[in-house]
Amino acid sequence: MLQTARDSEMEEPESGTPIAGLLVLWSGGAPRFTAMRVPPPGLLLGRETLDAADDERLSRRHAQVRWNGSAFEVADLGSRNGTFVGGTSVANGEVTVSSPTVVRVGRTICLLVRDVQPYLDGEITTEDGVVVGPILRKVWEAAGRAARAGAALLVTGESGAGKELAAQAFHLASKRTGPLVAVNCAAIPEGVAERLLFGAKKGAYSGADRDAIGYLAAADGGTLFLDEIAELDLQVQAKLLRVLETGELLPLGAARPQSISIRVVAATLRDLRAAVEAGRFRDDLYFRIGRPEVHVPPLRERPEELVWMVAHTTQAVGIRAHPAMIEACLLRPWPGNVRELLGEVRRAAQIAAEAGRQVVRVEDLDEHAGRLIGVAAVANAPGAEPRKPAPLPSHDAILSALRDEGGNVTAAAKRLGLHRNQLRRYMSKFPEIKSDDNDEALP
Repeated sequence: MLQTARDSEMEEPESGTPIAGLLVLWSGGAPRFTAMRVPPPGLLLGRETLDAADDERLSRRHAQVRWNGSAFEVADLGSRNGTFVGGTSVANGEVTVSSPTVVRVGRTICLLVRDVQPYLDGEITTEDGVVVGPILRKVWEAAGRAARAGAALLVTGESGAGKELAAQAFHLASKRTGPLVAVNCAAIPEGVAERLLFGAKKGAYSGADRDAIGYLAAADGGTLFLDEIAELDLQVQAKLLRVLETGELLPLGAARPQSISIRVVAATLRDLRAAVEAGRFRDDLYFRIGRPEVHVPPLRERPEELVWMVAHTTQAVGIRAHPAMIEACLLRPWPGNVRELLGEVRRAAQIAAEAGRQVVRVEDLDEHAGRLIGVAAVANAPGAEPRKPAPLPSHDAILSALRDEGGNVTAAAKRLGLHRNQLRRYMSKFPEIKSDDNDEALP
């Protein structure tokens, strides 16, 4: 099931110039994907302009959106059911907001974006149960190019964002006949990584009563996906590098090496270059597997996929999502990304189903679902156990957000799914980062 993006009419801007726009993500009780430009005079939001004739709560002239060159201006036009921006009502009023910002008019939910160009020719597809939007599609295409070029691949991104899917795209594009073998390096018990990766011969160690095939041998003729590769100790890194350079594998206890042909996709949520500088990761291995690199954006930067994921998850339980539920999901940063979203929405849908309801409401969603985990908030909660804060986005992602928001810390923090104080603490470590620290809190 897919819907192709559609844009509104306006003069073509200069190449490379961002085009402010709007994405229609939900309408008539179902997910949508329609991309529109916001022309200089502004864009009227109503039943006809949003092609939402099935939304009975949407007025013909509901709201107006304008782009003033640095922010969006949203005005309610006296609609019957009000306009909500960022979850706050602006009935019969006007508000100026940064992007991306969620706007609900009637039962139709839109997202204002600073640059709509990546979405204009995109589409939403579902492939083997995986929702793929324009942003993720580009990541997969980059992984495919690396595979066809015969290169290794490094995949970066937050936990749960979908790094293994990029590895699968790489493997499929490589056309290799062997399997894709996925290994979570962080889950390998200390002291057995060498045996599990490289295998062992009978008698190699106490209790080795038979030959054991390692992960590398299992991936012969195919692709080895090493998730969280930064967790491997230096000795194992050295032996892995030798296998990749010579094409020969020497299991523990073996007298002679065996030939092996594998392609490697490595993944990490850490900065490998920083790990190299700190002496925690071998520079020669990094140069072998660290380029090319693709980054899987977090779910909060792929909102068009989030809506379809929620819809598919609730439909699997036999019920549908309420528009307020969709809005609530879009307004939360989801630090656990796709893994967290699917789990929490599945639980909410089950609660609604057990209550005999056909619609998942926002109150079925746990209050803490999709929210950042703050050390101070957890410490002050009665009886709560201390938990680690959600991982920060990459340095490049932070710089990009600050640049796109003109140095506005609050706006950049919202874009990144962080609290502005969390972002300020990070920025204090880098005096060269310039910002407008007099920003005002967004609604």
